[in-house]
Amino acid sequence: MTAVTGAAYGMLFLLGLVLGVVGGFEHSWYAGSVPIAALGWLLILFAVPYAMGRLMGGRLGATAPALGWLVSSFLLATRQPAGDLAIAGDSAGYWYLYGGAVAVAAAIMVTRSSGSWLLKSPGGT
Repeated sequence: MTAVTGAAYGMLFLLGLVLGVVGGFEHSWYAGSVPIAALGWLLILFAVPYAMGRLMGGRLGATAPALGWLVSSFLLATRQPAGDLAIAGDSAGYWYLYGGAVAVAAAIMVTRSSGSWLLKSPGGT
């Protein structure tokens, strides 16, 4: 892995951290009783790791932003010493946290692996 590739994966991790912080504070918009923002974040949380995995050519590209999102989101979901909680235990919070975890896991799973022997064509090209 070259330094540029390592820096790219580091930036993808930071992108995941930013997604987690923004999503942690913006997931609780409702349309009636439907947590519409949390459901929108599920689409974003699937699309970003999947796209980054495709662009970087492997699952590590999808895993880096997913790990960044997981770290920041689950830190925001824990009670702070002052008693603050950014991601509350309501329907929007549950959809955002657990649905988001499923979305990033699904994005990683459907991203084509760069070293998969099953997906290579006969002849090694």
